[in-house]
Amino acid sequence: MDIQERLTAFAMLGATWVMWLLVGISVIALAIILERAYYFFATNDEFAKLLASLLGKLKDGDVDGAKAAMRASRSVEAQVALAGLDSAEDGPSSAEERMAKQQTLSKLSMERNLAFLGTVGNNAPFVGLLGTVIGIIRSFQELNESQGQVSAGLMAEVGEALVATAIGLLVALPAVAAFNTFQRVIKTRATRADALGREVLAFLKSKKRDASAPAE
Repeated sequence: MDIQERLTAFAMLGATWVMWLLVGISVIALAIILERAYYFFATNDEFAKLLASLLGKLKDGDVDGAKAAMRASRSVEAQVALAGLDSAEDGPSSAEERMAKQQTLSKLSMERNLAFLGTVGNNAPFVGLLGTVIGIIRSFQELNESQGQVSAGLMAEVGEALVATAIGLLVALPAVAAFNTFQRVIKTRATRADALGREVLAFLKSKKRDASAPAE
């Protein structure tokens, strides 16, 4: 049996397994979307209030108060600022490194399982297309067996082929939309975290200059 006959025999198994595969992938993708949506909701905080609270404490020189305010928030932005505040006694350079480390870890946490969504969004239509190709092959086989006559079996095979493509698209579209939305949220939070980190660094550098300035 040559390769063409093997592929034809494989196609004759039908495209049902392809559609069930897509259904399984869609269930996993939906679970990831819901889990990530809950994570971003649970770790969300009003940035304007968070920034105002941090600036108010730092303006008063209340580092402990600033730490307490950041610990009260579950947001990524607060965690980054807190990493810098916890290193305040070690100087600005150390604080900057600690905040950079926390930003990297926070980004990894926010991006968890998003690679799967991106893969599903990019490849689910091709999996559906595989089902379509299998359905078309079976349609030609049915057409040959019916001696060129349109039959109920032929129409069923054509319908199965089209359904496979439709399911592939239906699986891909929500995955792509969710992936792009989450990436936008991650980018926004990373930018806000950087803004808070810069405020902490500005405070630490100012404090260092004041400490090193000669007394008059």
